[in-house]
Amino acid sequence: MKINRHASVLGAVLAAGALVLSACGSDNNTAGGSTSGAGAPAPTGTAQVDCGGKKALTAEGSTAQKGAMEAFIAAYGQKCQGYQLAYNPTGSGNGVKNFTGGQVDFGGSDSALKKDKGEVDAAAKRCKGNPAWNLPLVFGPVAIVYNNKDAQELTLTGELAAKIFSGAITDWSDPAIAAANGGKALPAKKITVVFRADESGTTDNFQKYLSAAGKGAWTKDAGKKFNGGVGQGAQGSAGVADAVAAGDGAIAYAEWSYAQDKNLAMAKIDSGSGPVELNAQTAGVAIQSAKVKGTGNDLELDLKSLYSSNTPGAYPLVLATYEIVCSKGYDADTAKAVKAFLTVAATDAQGQLQEAGYVPLPNQFQSKLLTAIQAIS
Repeated sequence: MKINRHASVLGAVLAAGALVLSACGSDNNTAGGSTSGAGAPAPTGTAQVDCGGKKALTAEGSTAQKGAMEAFIAAYGQKCQGYQLAYNPTGSGNGVKNFTGGQVDFGGSDSALKKDKGEVDAAAKRCKGNPAWNLPLVFGPVAIVYNNKDAQELTLTGELAAKIFSGAITDWSDPAIAAANGGKALPAKKITVVFRADESGTTDNFQKYLSAAGKGAWTKDAGKKFNGGVGQGAQGSAGVADAVAAGDGAIAYAEWSYAQDKNLAMAKIDSGSGPVELNAQTAGVAIQSAKVKGTGNDLELDLKSLYSSNTPGAYPLVLATYEIVCSKGYDADTAKAVKAFLTVAATDAQGQLQEAGYVPLPNQFQSKLLTAIQAIS
């Protein structure tokens, strides 16, 4: 089904590739709870925001959280007078690299830091010998988007998606597609897979989903680089959405907000309990089952259990975007400003996320996040 894009969020500023908003308001305000639709429980409680410190924070990374960052920056601007944050949405790979390289105050990534890739050690070095924490601040569904004039609606299983994105199924008339859609066969048409050409946490999460839900059909690795071996690459999420919109027969994966922006058709997912369409409620049901596998204030999530779950009414293809921060090692001014920004983002700004294609923080995650944020030094 095609879903019209929601209203834009809070008129944030996008300039020179970075999102910047000069702040206004007063120091030491209280951040209140917010409300959201059914299935996406609103964060509750309050948190004291201690404005101050570094006047101009910088962050870079995930394109998936660009719209959420607009809301966060706007809310920060309403709390802390004279302070600002610039966010450059260049992709998760750049976010990690530039954080570990000390070029930005924190990074945004759709995947937690990887030990085997050297990212954990590089981050600890950047943080003056202290560990970096993965803080899941933004939850965003990933849509399987497609362009086929003969398919007004489409249902895919994890196994079907794995076969399509690995090249085992190459035509829309394949009987397996018909079987998942009530026996309705589609006319013969080549399937054109579109994938992220740049390194992307969205790609990493999508491939993890295919591995977990594909019943053995996905034999490729996960990772920020697409490993399916088929299709054509496009730069960034916007490039993927544009390619699908322009190509009859195309299929891809993209964050919900980009699918909405281009009014693209989105496949339903059948995990075994019937087809489930992507919306805030069904994504919210799935998020409730996500578990933390990190220790202490490192809140890395165990997404394998989420992606392979068969919870009725849940849309399981949901990624969490992390803010990667130093647990310790910041100078005092940077630590204070980072804590103020993240506190506002985890509370006041959550009420604006559903409009931009995201799911507000579940209550249990908000509480854990605020504890971790306050421990930054």
